[in-house]
Amino acid sequence: MNQKVLRVLEYDKIREKLVLKASSPLGKEKCLALVPYTDLETILQKQEETQDALNRLFKNDSVSFGGNKPIGVSLKSLEIGASLSVPELLKIAALLENVNRMKSYGRGISKYNDKSENITDSLTSYFEALTPLTPLSEEIRRCIISEEEIADDASATLKHIRKSIAQTNDKVHSQLTSMVNGSYRTYLQDAVITMRDNRYCLPVKSEYKGQVPGIVHDQSSTGSTLFIEPSAIVTLNNRIRELFLEEEKEIEVILATLSGTVAEHIAEISQNQELMTTLDFIFAKGLLAMEMNATKPVFTEEHVIDIRKGRHPLLDSKKVVPIDIRLGKDFDLLIVTGPNTGGKTVSLKTVGLLTLMGQAGLHIPAADRSVLSVFTEIYADIGDEQSIEQNLSTFSSHMKNIVTILDKADAHSLCLFDELGAGTDPTEGAALAIAILNHLHERGIRTMATTHYSELKVYALSKPFVENACCEFDVETLSPTYRLLIGIPGKSNAFAISSRLGLSDELIVAAREQITEEKESFEDLLSDLENSRITIEREREEIAAYKEQIAALKQQLQSKQDKIEQTKERILREANEQARDILQDAKDVADETIRTFQKAGPNASMKDLEKSREKVRGKIKSTNSKLSLKETTPVRKPLKPEQLKLGDSVKIVSMGLKGTVNSLPDQKGNLFVQCGIMRSNVNIRDLILIDEETDNKKSFQKTNAGKLKMSKSYSISPEINLLGKTVDEAISLLDKYLDDAYLAHLPSVRIVHGKGTGALRNAVSNHLKRTKYVASYRLGEYGEGDAGVTIAVFKEK
Repeated sequence: MNQKVLRVLEYDKIREKLVLKASSPLGKEKCLALVPYTDLETILQKQEETQDALNRLFKNDSVSFGGNKPIGVSLKSLEIGASLSVPELLKIAALLENVNRMKSYGRGISKYNDKSENITDSLTSYFEALTPLTPLSEEIRRCIISEEEIADDASATLKHIRKSIAQTNDKVHSQLTSMVNGSYRTYLQDAVITMRDNRYCLPVKSEYKGQVPGIVHDQSSTGSTLFIEPSAIVTLNNRIRELFLEEEKEIEVILATLSGTVAEHIAEISQNQELMTTLDFIFAKGLLAMEMNATKPVFTEEHVIDIRKGRHPLLDSKKVVPIDIRLGKDFDLLIVTGPNTGGKTVSLKTVGLLTLMGQAGLHIPAADRSVLSVFTEIYADIGDEQSIEQNLSTFSSHMKNIVTILDKADAHSLCLFDELGAGTDPTEGAALAIAILNHLHERGIRTMATTHYSELKVYALSKPFVENACCEFDVETLSPTYRLLIGIPGKSNAFAISSRLGLSDELIVAAREQITEEKESFEDLLSDLENSRITIEREREEIAAYKEQIAALKQQLQSKQDKIEQTKERILREANEQARDILQDAKDVADETIRTFQKAGPNASMKDLEKSREKVRGKIKSTNSKLSLKETTPVRKPLKPEQLKLGDSVKIVSMGLKGTVNSLPDQKGNLFVQCGIMRSNVNIRDLILIDEETDNKKSFQKTNAGKLKMSKSYSISPEINLLGKTVDEAISLLDKYLDDAYLAHLPSVRIVHGKGTGALRNAVSNHLKRTKYVASYRLGEYGEGDAGVTIAVFKEK
């Protein structure tokens, strides 16, 4: 595929999107190098791999190949017998650990599923070929903790050396500590132990350097402090230095041993890297397809294109208008017309770019079952490439590209032309365009071109192998809809747009006079066709909507009919079973009664016989009561918010409590209901209205005492406020209130006395203690008023 078309159709931007989906450096390089294939078998294989990766991503969580870092140089070093460094060995360990995770992922194991599944697809062979070499990666991790640290247990020798270093360090610190805290204290600048050139030193004041025998390693910037290694620890410092050298040699031995072990598996590690890079590349294609909501296209070698609901992948998916494009089956030339900025060039680029993506093994942002074909080359003349340096005008630049395309294109090519024949005299340009299109048709080359020339619209109408298409434009709003309509030639709408923008009618009329009668009638014909198309399309949409409604109603009716039939069969079955049980029961009773009569004989007492008959009558009565129709509870209709008013009496169905509406429903239907001392937040769906008068008559209609209790229950508040009262006043009011509340059958009351000095609270408590019909009392809890409130509960009558 030529590089120019990749640049013109912005295929490089698709590769950049793909690179962002890869998680390893090598995978990103492979994505960046992706080019379209021209072999159908290869394309189908790559498309299948992308589909299988997408399926796995939907089924399991996403994958990461971040541990797949380049190790090619390290493997080359191993081949010549060199030892690897700590970072190189850690890279190999990370790769092998990543391989192990991918091996498990290939079997369907993930953080959401810990059981292996038998998954077989085009990626199975890649996963099965992975060799985790778990013992090798574990050995590297055991010996190397990080890039800066080798484990003590890497070898017995290393462990012994480090133990000796620690012991020697302790001895040095012990001696230096005794010096710092002993006779040298007055000679030191600070009572600390420091390091210079990896040797322990003491910071000695310069005037006392003769008092501390040893080796001077450094001095401060002012010269007031000398860093001296005391003679007493020189030997120990030398020993530490020797041990450090031994440690470095032992680490080299450990790295050489690990490198030798890795060298035994160069082939497997190299293969693992290749497989991981390939899998990273394939899953990057799957992730890109997921992001674009793309689908797998159907490929054919018949040079047919049928893109359904295709979207340009570089435009905002929320704003881009899907288009349907057909080419190659009923016609091999497609001419797209319409106003500027109407979407002609985008349609052209969409066809070319989706074809390139499909041939590269990428899914395309289009509806399912979209058809693409394999083209060995795609040529595109899109955009203005005029060159001042080469003395090329816009027309000359286009014509140079067209000449090159005509020279190289064949029957296996796809040609895309933007504004074919533009940039010169319209009559000559249209003639050239028709000649070029005829030439391409004679050679069997699939071609799509955009134009403004009316001659090309007529040409497409008069030739069976050419089809018109247009980008729809809404004259009322002066904006394109970006819908591509195949089979309908487009209008430039220059007069309509100019008129809408305020150009005077005189100028519009003068302009129309400049157009020949033949062209004007042709434009009028196009306008009539467009109006007819819009009307037919609107009617088609209405018919489709009606069909959907009819189908839905038919399905609902059929569902109800099936449900009725099932209910009918169940009722009949249950009725038959019940009748059989009743008959059997009656037979058993009759048989038992007959046996009783026969056993009694002629001398039986009438009393015993009457008992038997009474038993039969009772059985019949019981059976009849079971068969009688029972009163059904009417279906409760849900309340509407406008039906409720503050103070309405309601019943909370789920709680079985009655109360009054304390607030109106909010947007979600939630409201507060006051039930005695309890204020509940309920939903309107859980309420039914109560007829207060009916409820009162039903509950209280027998005695005068009942009427008194009824009036009390509806006039006594569940709360009394004693704030501001003296103790005597409060107790007097409380005593009468408790009597009334108890007679009104209130289960409990709320006494508000405040906190204050506590005198009123104590008086209330003492009075409640002496009241016989008070079962218990307590201070209020959080949300009830805390210590400023007392809750009293009455005894049950």
